Amino acid sequence: MIFDSEHETLPREALEGLQLRRLQAVVERVYHLVPFYRRRLDEVGVKPEHIRTLADLELLPFTTKQDIRDNYPFGMFAAPMEQIVRLHASSGTTGKPTPVGYTQRDLDTWAELIARTLTAGGVHRGDIVHIAYGYGLFTGGLGFHYGAERLGAAVIPVSGGQTRRQIMLIQDFGPNVICCTPSFALYLAEVGQEMGVDFKETKLRVGFFGAEPWSEAMRTEIESRLYLDALDIYGLSEIIGPGVGVECLEAKSGLHLWEDHFLPEIIDPATLERLPAGETGELVITTLTKEAFPLLRYRTRDVTSLTYNPCKCGRTLARMSRIQGRSDDMLIIRGVNVFPSQIESVLMDVPGVAPHYQLIVEREGHLDTLEVRVEVDEAVFSDEVKGLQTLAQRIERRIKDYLTVSVKVKLVEPRTIPRSEGKAQRVIDRRGQ
Repeated sequence: MIFDSEHETLPREALEGLQLRRLQAVVERVYHLVPFYRRRLDEVGVKPEHIRTLADLELLPFTTKQDIRDNYPFGMFAAPMEQIVRLHASSGTTGKPTPVGYTQRDLDTWAELIARTLTAGGVHRGDIVHIAYGYGLFTGGLGFHYGAERLGAAVIPVSGGQTRRQIMLIQDFGPNVICCTPSFALYLAEVGQEMGVDFKETKLRVGFFGAEPWSEAMRTEIESRLYLDALDIYGLSEIIGPGVGVECLEAKSGLHLWEDHFLPEIIDPATLERLPAGETGELVITTLTKEAFPLLRYRTRDVTSLTYNPCKCGRTLARMSRIQGRSDDMLIIRGVNVFPSQIESVLMDVPGVAPHYQLIVEREGHLDTLEVRVEVDEAVFSDEVKGLQTLAQRIERRIKDYLTVSVKVKLVEPRTIPRSEGKAQRVIDRRGQ
């Protein structure tokens, strides 16, 4: 196990002292090595020597994904190409990818943080880790790969796809740990059921699920069908990849952020003002130790909150609540903010409803409408039409009560909503069509 007690259990005062020293160093680094940051800091009249306390973080400008795109491909790098040993890129659906560079020290740090992440879930030397995140430019697969090896665990680098073959490997190779998206975990359960596989008979013990928002109800579903402990993880390519935060097995109550490497803030995405602990807003991260691709106050667009109360596991690091959604793909339906995970929470509490759904957003005249398409179990779908109508109306009322927004619910037969072996496409927005 890799439990860095020196940093993971630091008293807050000592941790903040470390963060300040590292923040001062990274501001100095980007000011002198990244022309973009030098221009941006000069524009607001900030020099490295102005950063005297952690409160001075607010003097620094924000960085956005558009800034990275505008400096494509390597204009944001703080290390020369002869020191870059790895390139990854974010998986965008439009335009060119967002490249990320790593020095050897960056890769060593990344492996160490993933090893910490796995340790938080009880993984140790001798375990077998089944990695079903995609390999390649996407950071998920290789990130977990090198972290598991750093820990001393054996790795099954299966990547995404080939679901039936993956289930065969889970049965034959006996992994204790699985790493994949939560939607793919449910897909494994569904296909396994079709194959007559009882996951209770496998050796799976714990899973690390991320790369898309998911709900507490979805955790319950995954745990009950795969017979394991399901832990939420957090990361993004621009910051480092997976390995920014993870739930601990002891509490499953918020994701521990590795604050000795990443300095988090919560802001109001409309006013950009910092919010106090416990309030919900957009997560902003400043990298404290990255050499190749350091970022100042990067707007992740992920909506969450932070608490600084020590956890019963002994870690004193900030804990982040489960990601509710993204500030830039949040749905606004007739003035009401709606996240897919909120809809999911309602659906998963309804008996007979399967964990597969899509949200269809359209515009009728000047009004936006939201249709929730959700699969139901075979037994429910075979009921009389009147029974299906009653169920749909009940779900509509529950969503109305919970989110104060009216939606239309359409129940569809099993296996009609497209499955994903990566990130599930939950939202189809037709308003611009």
